[in-house]
Amino acid sequence: MKDFKTILFAIDFSQSSDYAFQYALSLAKKYDARLVIIHVINEPVDLRGFYVPHISFEKLEQEIEEGAKKMMEKFCRNQIKDYSKYETFIVPGIPYDEIIKKANEESADLILMGTHGRTGLDHVLFGSTAEKVVRKSPVPVMTVRFAE
Repeated sequence: MKDFKTILFAIDFSQSSDYAFQYALSLAKKYDARLVIIHVINEPVDLRGFYVPHISFEKLEQEIEEGAKKMMEKFCRNQIKDYSKYETFIVPGIPYDEIIKKANEESADLILMGTHGRTGLDHVLFGSTAEKVVRKSPVPVMTVRFAE
């Protein structure tokens, strides 16, 4: 089996990604690999030109990013106890594009992510970031399905 030097883990702070992270951390420890954790802030619909009371678009983006940073810090504090070979990134954009781009930038050997296991109309309406990453990534992808 191939040795993994860098594993990219995509997190959306759901139960699904919490569950999948245990696989990412276990593999990173087994191979003494660098663990790159990425959260993509899905770019919000541009509301400029519409009246949105009490908050500017720029302020909204800033608050979303601050919230994501706090969630990432809390996640790392709770989930990564004794492993120091990790880095975190929070980036705006289209999730599957940014995940693949970061995997290439960091020379990842594996992308690991959770999937919600949506089916039917849910899948059609919401799409699947995991499915798009699997289809478009030149880097091998491991998905971990969370069954509720």
